[in-house]
Amino acid sequence: MKHSCQNFNLQINKSMSVPSDVENNKYKQMKRLFLLVSLLVLSKFSAQTWANDDQYIQKFAQYAVEEMEKYKIPASITLAQGLLETGGGQSRLAQEGKNHFGIKCKEDWTGKTMKHTDDAPNECFRVYDDPKQSYEDHSIFLATRKYYTNLFKLDMKDYKAWAHGLKKAGYATNPRYASILISKIEKYKLYEFDDTSSKEVLYAVLKKYPDLKDDRTFMARLDPPKAVKKEPVTVKVPYKPTSYAQQKKRVEKIKTKAEILNSILIKSHPNEGLKYIVIPEDTNVQLIANKFKISESKLLKWNELESDILKKNDIIFLESKNSDGNTATYKAEWGEDMHDIAQKFGIKLHKLYAKNRMNEGQKPSAGQLIYLIDKKPRN
Repeated sequence: MKHSCQNFNLQINKSMSVPSDVENNKYKQMKRLFLLVSLLVLSKFSAQTWANDDQYIQKFAQYAVEEMEKYKIPASITLAQGLLETGGGQSRLAQEGKNHFGIKCKEDWTGKTMKHTDDAPNECFRVYDDPKQSYEDHSIFLATRKYYTNLFKLDMKDYKAWAHGLKKAGYATNPRYASILISKIEKYKLYEFDDTSSKEVLYAVLKKYPDLKDDRTFMARLDPPKAVKKEPVTVKVPYKPTSYAQQKKRVEKIKTKAEILNSILIKSHPNEGLKYIVIPEDTNVQLIANKFKISESKLLKWNELESDILKKNDIIFLESKNSDGNTATYKAEWGEDMHDIAQKFGIKLHKLYAKNRMNEGQKPSAGQLIYLIDKKPRN
C-alpha cells in the first residue's frame, strides 16, 4: 500500500510539474525574443548614429577647415562640436534653423530667430540661411569673446588642450564636455583635418571614405565644372553720367573693395590676446559692424572713434581695450597722436592720457617717451 501511494504521489508530482515546465519554456522563449528584438533595435540605432556622424563629417569637414584657416580654431574641435551639438545633423536647430552650434540670439542679433527649449523653455536661437553661416558665426563667437582669449594662445593642433579650454572658459555646463569632444575626435580621427588645407580637405574626406567615389554629388564638389564661377559680389554703384569705360572701372574698384573687406581676418593682439582687425581699404563702421555682428555703438566706444569713417590700415578692436599696455614705454613717432598709440598698444585712450599726465587732445612730440603701464613720474 505504501509503495502504491508513493507511485501515486510520484505521478501527481510529475503531472503537476508539466505546467511549470511549459511556463518556463514560454518564459525562456519570450526572454530570447525580447533579447533578440533589443539587439536588433540597438544595432539599428548604433548603425544609424554611425551613419549620421559619418555623413555629417563628409558634408561639413570642408567648412571646419575653412574656418580653421581664417580664425585659427582647430578643425577637429569645430567638427566635433558640430557633431555633438546637432546629434550628427539631426537636431531641430540644425534641421530647421541651420544652427549647428546652438548659438542663442543675444542682444546684438538682428537676423531671423526661432524658439527652442534648451536650458529654459522657448529660448531664442539664431536662424541662418546656410549652415556655412552658422560655422562662421561660431568662429566669430569664439574669436571675439574675451573669456575665450586664452584658447588662441594654445597650439592649434592640440585638440585636447582646446577641448579642456572650452570647458574651463564656460562654453558648456556638462562636466564631461571636454572628454566627449576628445572621444569624438579620436573615434573619427578628426585630428587629421587639423593638418589639412581647404584645397585638400575634400581629398582627405575621400581618402577617409573611399565609397564616396560613387557619390556623384560629392564628386561634383571635388571636381566642379570649370564653367561654374563664384557668385559675384553684389554692389551698388551710384549713377553718374560718364563713359562706359569709366563706369566699368568704377564698378571694378567698388567690387574689389567689397571682396577685400569680405576677406578681413581677426588677429590676436600681444596685449593679452585682444581681438582686432586691420582695415584693408577705406570703409565705414557700419560695414565692419555688419560683418562681425557687433553693434556700431560698441565699435565706436571700444575704439574711441569720433566718426564712422575708417581709413586703410586703421586698427579696430572687436572688444574693449585694456587699462594697461603690454610694454612699459614707447617713443612717439613723428605725426602720431595719442589715439594712434592707444590703438597700437590696445590701451584705453583716457587711461593713456592719465598715465602720461596729459590733457585730452594734447599731442605728443616726436621722440617723447610715452608710459603705457605705470604713471609718468613727476619732474
